[in-house]
Amino acid sequence: MKRTGRNGQRLIAVFLLGCLLLNYPLLALFNIEYRLLGIPVLYVYTFVAWAVLIALTAAIVERDPD
Repeated sequence: MKRTGRNGQRLIAVFLLGCLLLNYPLLALFNIEYRLLGIPVLYVYTFVAWAVLIALTAAIVERDPD
């Protein structure tokens, strides 16, 4: 029998983390003129945060419920 309640709670936590990471106050911190390897820091931060959220979601969904 699968326990989806725990996974659901974890997915909600990832969603809230995504809301926090991709919201104005944190995005404003990375909106600077500096470039990392020719790419604006804001773009690098957004892409890395997005990739982390996808990886966390995949880890939760693919996890064996035992």
